[in-house]
Formats: sequence, structure tokens, C-alpha cells
Amino acid sequence: MNGPATRSRSGRARGRRAAVAATALLVAPLAGCAAGADDGITINLYYAPEQNFQTVVDNCNEEADGRYRIAYNILPRGADDQRTQMARRLAAEDTSMDILGLDITWTQEFAGAGWTLEWTGEHRAEAEEGTLEGPLESARYEDRLYAAPKNTNVQLLWYRTDLVDSPPETWGEMIEMSRQLRDAGETYQVNATGAQYEGLVVIYNSIVASAGGSILSEDGTRALFDDGAVRGLEVLRDFASAGVTDPSFTNAMEDEARLAFQSGNGAFQLNWPYVYPAMQSEAPELAENVSWARYPGVEPGVPSKVSIGGYNLGVSRYTEHPDEAFEAALCLRNAENQKYSAINDGVPPTIESVYDEPEMEDAYPMKDVILEELQDAANRPLTPAYQNVSTVLAATLSPPGRIDPEATAEELRQSVQDALESKGVLP
Repeated sequence: MNGPATRSRSGRARGRRAAVAATALLVAPLAGCAAGADDGITINLYYAPEQNFQTVVDNCNEEADGRYRIAYNILPRGADDQRTQMARRLAAEDTSMDILGLDITWTQEFAGAGWTLEWTGEHRAEAEEGTLEGPLESARYEDRLYAAPKNTNVQLLWYRTDLVDSPPETWGEMIEMSRQLRDAGETYQVNATGAQYEGLVVIYNSIVASAGGSILSEDGTRALFDDGAVRGLEVLRDFASAGVTDPSFTNAMEDEARLAFQSGNGAFQLNWPYVYPAMQSEAPELAENVSWARYPGVEPGVPSKVSIGGYNLGVSRYTEHPDEAFEAALCLRNAENQKYSAINDGVPPTIESVYDEPEMEDAYPMKDVILEELQDAANRPLTPAYQNVSTVLAATLSPPGRIDPEATAEELRQSVQDALESKGVLP
């Protein structure tokens, strides 16, 4: 889960840019075929739809100066469809895929399957230089680097400044403040992603990390669900049953939560930064009374740890042009191109120095809080079996109001262990 597709900024000129970008994306695969026809080296990039990413590809093609040409092959919008398409072709040892756009939760799976090449030497050094540790950790498998972090993401607490003077620091404070607003007859609801899907797993993972707990052992082979994980179950249950959520909480994904808050039905919202430009263009009057803060923690005085999203770039084991593929991947995620993607597509950079660029002030007025969270971020369980683990977690945590902390933890220890061993779970 990396947040919904990025939104374009409003305005006629932006609309024109979107149309041009969309046209470019549609013709990208054809452009790749044309390069191959000239007997030059074509580096086939398979990556999720990102509105202005073709410009980044064009920048790198210009930098390559004819030594190779990157062709942007657009994967389906749905994350599961992206993973399935690449996995099937890699299982067939398809040599036509060179660079793979990997959701950070797939990197260990693809590396464990032997589908991606390890990053070593100068390539590794360049990929690691200045990169935030959280995103970098998501690209490692068994202490080796198997991808270069392209962009990251992290959720924030959004709150109404006309309703509360200062944001809550913990889940308990948020529940209490919401109840006080309700009792006073004010807008009080907390909008969040409570549906049975990855968004619910992201919330639980953040709470567990904030409570100092662990879901899996450090090597990712055993289901732990220690005291911190049990505490996380308590917090999630208490939140879901406190009477402070939107009535559709157990069916809400990111956009449902965004729209509920944007329509004026929420005092607080837990969501990705994409909600900011959406409010500016679709609910500007409300936006004037909305601010942001660090995601709530569990214990007073202990900062939260927030689950990160994002994409990594891996090089296929079956590429016939590994040197060019590594070079191209490094270009696609270099500092200048990350800054371009952040400003134009709203995806937070993984290279820390980019946040200091002056152009980031307008694009990311909340960048200091984002960077603060990223510097102390939490990854979701790092295991090649993550898809199995996530499926089990989402099913068991839903609906969160029915969680029985100790019993649910015991159930999860068994079912997640089975998931790690691929017993009875569809990948």
C-alpha cells in the first residue's frame, strides 16, 4: 500500500500538462519498439502509472546520449495486477523486462525468488548515498541490496484548526478529543481506512511499531506478536469501538476517508499527503481550516513510528543488458528526478537532501513533518511471504471493533506462521 494514485494539481495549464503526459504514457511502449527496430539497446522499464514520469524517462534518455533508450511500459493501476503481471513473466524467465517497479512490500519476495539482481559495488554505493534508512531497509533482503528506492510515502494526521487548538499526540488523546467535540455538538469524527485490505494492515503496523512491538522475528521467519503487538490490538479495538469513527469506517479505503473528511464530516483524518492538493482544489474553504501533524503515537511522550509506502527499482535477473539497466535505474531515481516527481506527481523523495530544495516549500508545505516521520519510520513485515501475511492480517483484524487482544494475538501467531510457510493461503 503506497497511497492512492497521485493527483494532478488543478488549473487549465495543469490539465494541458496532464493531457500531454497521458498521451506520452500511451505511446511509451511503441517508442520502445521503435528504438529496438534501430538495433539500439532498449531498456524496458515496467512501472506503475505516474502522470509525469515520462518526462523523467525522457531526461534519462537524453543523459544516456544514445547508448541506450528507456521504454516506459505502464503497468496496470491496481497493485495486485502489477505484481501478477511481472511475477508471471519473470517466472517464465522473460528477457524483455529490464527494470522493475516494485512496491516496497514485494522487494523481498522478488529477491527471494531470484528474480532480481543484487546491487553491488558502485551501483550500490550510489543507490545508498543520501537515501533515508527506512526506504533503504525496504530494498534489502538478507543484508543485501536488491533495489534502489525511488519514492517513499508516509501518512499524517490531518485536523481541523477551527475545531481543536492543537493536534492530539496519541490515539487515546484523539479519541478523547473526538468525544468532547461530539458531546459539544461539533463535528467530531475520525476518518480512517478501516476496510478489510492493506490500509487496515498499515494502521495496525504503525500502532504496533509505535508501541515498540513486533509482528515477526527480526529475520522474518517466525510470527511473534509480542506484548507491543497485543497493545496494538487493544488500541485498534478501542479506537474502532469508541463511537468516534465514520459509520462507513469498516468499508473505508483512502479515498472514502478523504471524501468524508473533505465533505466536512470529520475533525481528524489519517491519510497520505495526497489529500492536501485534493483539498486545495476541491474544498478550498475547508482547506483554510485544515492543518497536519505527526501521526498519533501510543504512549504519551513517545513519538509515533509510521508505516512507509513507496516504490523501489529492481533489475531483472533475466535482463540481457544489466549494466545499462542499473545505470538507467540510478538515473530514474537520482536527486534531480526525485525532486521533479515530488513537485509534479506528489511522491515524496527517498533522498533526504531533496527536502531542502527551495521548490519543495510550495509543493510540500508539510515536508518537515513528512521528513521527521521518515527519519524514524516503520517498515511493514519484511518477508518474501508478505502477500500471505498481509492477507491473513487484514482478514483477522476485520472488523477491528471485534478484536479480543490476547485471543486475536494467539490466533495471529498461528495463522501468520502458516502464512510464512505458505500453508493454506493464496499468494
